[in-house]
Amino acid sequence: MSMPPFHTKPTILVVDDTPDNIDLLCAVLEDDYRTKIAVNGERALKIANGDSKPDLILLDIMMPGMSGYEVCQQLKANPGTRDIPVIFVTAMSETADEQLGLGMGAVDYITKPISAPIVLARIKTQLSMKRVHDFLRDQNHFLETEIELRTREIVALQDVTIHTMASLAETRDSETGNHIRRTAHYVKALAEKLRGHPRFAAFLTDKTIELLFKSAPLHDIGKVGIPDRILLKPGRFEPHEMEIMKTHTTLGRDAILAAERELGIEVDFLKYAKEIAYGHQEKWDGSGYPEGLAGDAIPISARLMAVADVYDALISRRVYKEGMSHDAAVAIIGAGRGQHFDPDMVDAFMSLQTDFIAIAHRYADTDHDMDKKREKLELFTKAADGN
Repeated sequence: MSMPPFHTKPTILVVDDTPDNIDLLCAVLEDDYRTKIAVNGERALKIANGDSKPDLILLDIMMPGMSGYEVCQQLKANPGTRDIPVIFVTAMSETADEQLGLGMGAVDYITKPISAPIVLARIKTQLSMKRVHDFLRDQNHFLETEIELRTREIVALQDVTIHTMASLAETRDSETGNHIRRTAHYVKALAEKLRGHPRFAAFLTDKTIELLFKSAPLHDIGKVGIPDRILLKPGRFEPHEMEIMKTHTTLGRDAILAAERELGIEVDFLKYAKEIAYGHQEKWDGSGYPEGLAGDAIPISARLMAVADVYDALISRRVYKEGMSHDAAVAIIGAGRGQHFDPDMVDAFMSLQTDFIAIAHRYADTDHDMDKKREKLELFTKAADGN
């Protein structure tokens, strides 16, 4: 990619307290450059910080008040002026003076009396380098902006994918869409509470908690594979029906695995979705399903989901039943400490009751929500009976 040419003459700021020196430099520059003039450091800084910044500064060192060194220091300390090349033009010819000036960020050091060809050659060199630097900076900014945009697009696509998949499962279940919102927030609250716990601190990073929050809505995605006559049954399941219902955990994990195989890669944001879909019905004492895992063998993500899912199932009303009180649900979860649930997660839940109540109220099912869900289920039930 080629760099654009200059459309106007570059502007050089000449800073010197001696009028003769200014006149000399301006005469040298007049054919190729526009010039601005400052007779002291304060004026130089004002011009450099203005709306129309100079492309390069020729700066004297020995000036009354603020020295050239001080001016250079302030220019380089300011993000708005630090990229303007500074060339010291001075009668101070000692090597130590030059080292000091270059150490402060100046790009070159010219001693007086000046040689016009030398001054022009060095200005040309530094402006060429500045053009390259500005070009690369602009390209980097453009690339950073593009990366940020693409990252936002990818995150949005992930969110839409999860929401779509979760909503698909919700349309065939007795639960409303608010169930997946509530459980996601319960999981996040528990994870944030436990992030300082020695057992969970290494796992529950900011990134992991964000991924858990996004993945939680997919916990029951496997229910799309359960026949309507079982999934929509209002009463208790027969033993053979329960065995079929239990397969929703495997169906959910396998659906996500199939999506990953189509992509040809493992996707970070689906890693915990697989764990949650497959393991959220496991129990701490090993009496759950599908594998009968126990204790720490159950993924942390699935253990968090278990608490969130059971709590919401207990307190939420369904088309075919009313929800129980918060206190009754708390008693059941407390009784499951060390049996159904990880003991430390139950302890965290007990300390978060106010938060759980607030989440439940924020995403509560309205009468309108329940009426819409009832209408959908009646349609599915009629279709199932017709088959």
